[in-house]
Amino acid sequence: MEEKNKMEEQSPGGTKIHRLIAALSDPSIETRHQAVQALGTMGMPAVEPLVQELAGAFDNDHRWYAALALSGIGAPAVDPLISAMRGHPENEFRRFAAAALGKIGLPAIEPLIDAMAGNDRELRGFLSLALCRIGKPAVDPLTRRLDDADDIIRSCATLTLWQMGETGLPAMVDKMQQEE
Repeated sequence: MEEKNKMEEQSPGGTKIHRLIAALSDPSIETRHQAVQALGTMGMPAVEPLVQELAGAFDNDHRWYAALALSGIGAPAVDPLISAMRGHPENEFRRFAAAALGKIGLPAIEPLIDAMAGNDRELRGFLSLALCRIGKPAVDPLTRRLDDADDIIRSCATLTLWQMGETGLPAMVDKMQQEE
């Protein structure tokens, strides 16, 4: 532990990231927003500390700001977030991680669909929520997966399109009519 702290002290980026993460719980909303913006520009070096912060957050406000910062980072946060969701079965963590992935949007679509292949039903539900949050851009990729070789992915794609309601149902119906 001491070695890790010494490395962080020697790494200007590491200490800056941790200071910004600490600012996510500042009483000033302006300070929190500035920290979210700054963390969002830091890219990959901020992803793991933010994922750890999200996992250990003490309340939903803190989770929300960590998730916002991760969504600001974008594509580099997708795989680490999905991986962390597999390892952290806590619903609150998964809900906010899914929100971040949904806000990331396009770069998260295929990894989210691919991650549905696992046996963790609860995780699949959160992945589906992220896809629903993405909305229309996820419809075509989900529709293509209605023919997937994996039964679970086919089922999850169908259920996710169903959950999307007016956004996803027409594509699913069109696909079924084409197959008739």
